Amino acid sequence: QVQLVESGGGTVQTGGSLRLSCIVSGSIFEIDAMSWHRQAPGKQRELVASITGIGRTSYGESVKGRFTISRDNAKKTVYLQMNSLKSEDTGVYYCNRPFPTPAWGQGTQVTVSL
Repeated sequence: QVQLVESGGGTVQTGGSLRLSCIVSGSIFEIDAMSWHRQAPGKQRELVASITGIGRTSYGESVKGRFTISRDNAKKTVYLQMNSLKSEDTGVYYCNRPFPTPAWGQGTQVTVSL
């Protein structure tokens, strides 16, 4: 059974940085595409960033140039480095493995204060 465990959330001031981590177990991580999503209060969950098994990345428009997704296959971990954080980045951040069977972590709260 695939399990995803996120960590690294917290409260930071506008302009600050955080790095989220997601440790994956129970899958052949090296070939898995992985992604980060977030859900702000009262809003739908949205895709933030994704990375393929060979390291190809893509980003949502609102985070381009500020966030970086990366992976360490030896540690079965995917990261999300978030810089220049804004109040609108506040939300619960979820790690996701979309294929072959979708799997989600429990989420980690990120709060960006003014």
